[in-house]
Amino acid sequence: MDEQQRAGPLDIPAIGAEANRVASVEKAMRHDTVIGVTVEALPDIATLETVWKELEARATHSFYLSWLWIGTWLRHLPGGAQPHVLVARKSSRIVGLAIICRRRAWSFGPHARARWLLNETGDVRFDRLFIEYNNILAERSLADAVRVACLDALAHHLRHSDQLVLSGIGPDFELAARRSAGRAGLLTEVKAEDTARWIDFSKVRQKGGNYRATLGRNTRQAVSRAMRLYAERGPIAFRTVEVTSEALAAFDLLAELHQARWGRKGAFANPSFRRFHEELIARGVPTGTVRISRTLAGDQTIGVLYNFVHDDRVLNYQSGFLYERDPRLKPGLVSHVLAIEDSIMRGECGYDFLAGSAGHKSHLANAEHAMKWIAIGRDSPERRVEAKLRHAKRMLGTIATNMKQAAA
Repeated sequence: MDEQQRAGPLDIPAIGAEANRVASVEKAMRHDTVIGVTVEALPDIATLETVWKELEARATHSFYLSWLWIGTWLRHLPGGAQPHVLVARKSSRIVGLAIICRRRAWSFGPHARARWLLNETGDVRFDRLFIEYNNILAERSLADAVRVACLDALAHHLRHSDQLVLSGIGPDFELAARRSAGRAGLLTEVKAEDTARWIDFSKVRQKGGNYRATLGRNTRQAVSRAMRLYAERGPIAFRTVEVTSEALAAFDLLAELHQARWGRKGAFANPSFRRFHEELIARGVPTGTVRISRTLAGDQTIGVLYNFVHDDRVLNYQSGFLYERDPRLKPGLVSHVLAIEDSIMRGECGYDFLAGSAGHKSHLANAEHAMKWIAIGRDSPERRVEAKLRHAKRMLGTIATNMKQAAA
């Protein structure tokens, strides 16, 4: 019997089916609210779509919890992902949803352990799609209680060396997860942490609405110099692509430029990455949720930006730029500045670079969000060995970075 057929510690039948085997039901009392939590077998995607969209309309959530992202993601899952649906109910009404994938992983012990991942698969290559602002989709009026109930249910039913993996989460969700882990007698480990830098347009508007005037002197000069040089080739234009076929063509160019820069380390080295985003673009461009733009100098495209738009906030997901020998030409800096100015003119509220340490982010941003990748589980010799190796890897990375900076 394969892993998907074998009953896991949290399996019960699909949404809407009569439960004949329930391995986990938790109740949370918050403001006289009783919330039952189950982890259920994934129904067909069309059934889940109806339920998810209905809850999405009653929730405040990130783009990564929208059906556009989750539905596309489910249709492209790799083999062995073992998806389940985390369901929170108040009486018979669904008030919380998430996807939980189970994946067995070998560590330093004699047995493989199960990892339960929130809205991720555990397949390292596929998860390079890189979820951020991760959370549980929850009804707005019950959001805190739903998330506590879900985290308590998952934490209290981890078996032996099982781990609960929460990637790309914000401080509030991390705090709730740590408290649930503590109540269950489990440890919380930070696997990685990062910062999502963004531009809060309210700060720009408070200073008169001229974004470039808010930048540091060196950054302003770099932008102005690059734009003068590009203008020698012809008019500089920033164009948002609104036709799906043209958006897909721009995405092809983005992939070409991106891979020319990053090679095997580039995001498009994984074929599944490209197929996933081609579908996401085809579904998202007509609604304006996916925004692909070109920056042109004369007839030449010098940059392509692939952004998401959610709650009047632009998320810069991926990009491709035409890099040339002249270091004064800065296609990324110019493209982002023009995209930010375009977003301000649209009346939107922010431009988010998402996680990552690329240099332009700190120069262009005026605000930031902390983000962490954590794992919850029981203490064990294997866990301690992994923690020491992870610490050693971080130290080596720090030493290598310092050596590069000293040699520069």
